[in-house]
Amino acid sequence: MSKKKNRFSKFIVTLVIILNTVFTAAVLYAFVRTGSEPMTLIGAWFTFTTGELWMLSSIKKSKVKKDGENNENQLETEADQ
Repeated sequence: MSKKKNRFSKFIVTLVIILNTVFTAAVLYAFVRTGSEPMTLIGAWFTFTTGELWMLSSIKKSKVKKDGENNENQLETEADQ
């Protein structure tokens, strides 16, 4: 079950990278065609994708910390027996 969750987070990271690449290409194309840069859209897009990745990493970090504490408790219980 852990592998499935790990695959999901890897999928999200890969998806964000691909979407950022496509977005950048689209903005460059629009800039070449119109001569104006959509600064607000660019800022909002990269703020959103960075926030998503930051939250995903925070969730992963808290799960790793929780698993580490559970492993320490289990080792202490086994050592007491």
